[in-house]
Order: sequence, then structure tokens, then C-alpha cells
Amino acid sequence: MDFAFATAPGSDRPNEDHVVVAADYAIVMDGVTQLPGLDTGCVHGPAWLVRQLGDCLSRALTDGPTESLALILATAIEQVCDQHSGRCDLSNPHSPSSTVAIVRAQVEQVDYLVLCDSSVVFENGDGLTVVHDDRTDTLPAYDRHTVGRLRNQQGGFWVASTDPAAAAEAVTGSVASSGLRRLLLCTDGVSRLTEFFQLTWADVFGIAERSGPRAVIDAVREYEASRPELLVRTGRGPVKQHDDATLAVLRRPA
Repeated sequence: MDFAFATAPGSDRPNEDHVVVAADYAIVMDGVTQLPGLDTGCVHGPAWLVRQLGDCLSRALTDGPTESLALILATAIEQVCDQHSGRCDLSNPHSPSSTVAIVRAQVEQVDYLVLCDSSVVFENGDGLTVVHDDRTDTLPAYDRHTVGRLRNQQGGFWVASTDPAAAAEAVTGSVASSGLRRLLLCTDGVSRLTEFFQLTWADVFGIAERSGPRAVIDAVREYEASRPELLVRTGRGPVKQHDDATLAVLRRPA
């Protein structure tokens, strides 16, 4: 697979998204921003987590090219836990965490995994398919102090953090390689184009194909600046105006 990719921070903070692209797989992650003053029990932040997790996933995908993606993610989470080296309280419900989206090419199929609110989108003969873990869309009311009770719990949502069992809750599947026309992975800093700004995924693919993946992020920034009033989730109020944004897009053969 030949991917083009782009990533950009949403502010002057370090980018907490991360992207890894190789010959037969791509990984996109979105570290969950930590709230100021909230005890995480950890000396590390989400930027550290996504980079360590990306490294572990890359090794696991290379070493076990036919293992299930859920098992690969579980192994990577466990390996990252070991890298805390006993310095952190891994039982803290606010430990650094991340979304994960993975695609991997096999001989006759492309496997995918999505955990939390990053996305995989593909088009084949059946049309466009959006693979999205929508459990964060239907959460009960919570605030900064109670969100931990919903994380990696039934009835809540699942993220890559300190519990390898979360990997089994990911949305997984496969699509035949033959007939696959378009494919992308992105964080929710990109998917807000379709969630808030009324673009279609066909529009997003079109921007990437005409001008490259960076142009997709530029489009996000233009909409965020010109239509900030649209950045509202029903029942949950406004969201931050700018977010880290990352995508990897499968390039079509010339």
C-alpha cells in the first residue's frame, strides 16, 4: 500500500496525534488531551503514549503479519505498560490514553481496526463505508472528575491505555483488496469536516486526491476559523475550536 499522510497540531501544544506508515500497514492515533490539574498517576503524557504505542504496534505488525489486529493491539498495550517501568500508577482511571485506527494489507484483503473515535473510511463496489466506534457519541453525562468511571468499562467507551483487554472491544473487519478504490484513516480532528461542517467523505477524498492530505487539514482549519458556531455536539455543547488533525490516504496508482 502506498499512503500519503499529513498531521498538524491544533494549537501551540505538542501534537498528540501520531501516524505510522509502512509498506503493508498504516496506523493513526489520537492521544486524549489531559485536563489541567487532573491527577493521572503518570509521569508521561499522551504525546509520549502515542509514540511508544506506535513503535510497539509497528514491531508487532512486522513480527506477526497474520495475527489478528486486536491481539496485536493488546500486545502493544501490554508492552507500553512495561515501559512505565514502575514509575506510574497504572490503576489510575485517568492514565494517558489514545484512540487507534489500523489498516493492514494481506494477500487478498485489507484488515482494519478502530478503537474509539478515529475512523477508517473506504470505497469499493458497494460504495463508501465508514468504520467508526460510536460509543463516545452516546455516553451518559460526565464531567472531568467522573469520565474515568466510563473509560474501558461496559456502558462507557474503550481506548488504548493501561488495559490490554480494551483491544478486544475494538471494531474490526476486513474488505477484499480487489475492487478497493479509496481508503483513508483519520483522527476526529479531520472527521469534523463531515461531523460538523457538512462535507461528505467523497468531498474529503476529492480534496486529498486533488491537492494532497495537507490540503484536507487546511480545509479543516478554514472551516474552524470561518464557522466556529457549528462546532457543537447535540446534548454535549461546544467542542474546542481547533484540534490536532491527522490522516493517511491510500494513493491511487498513476
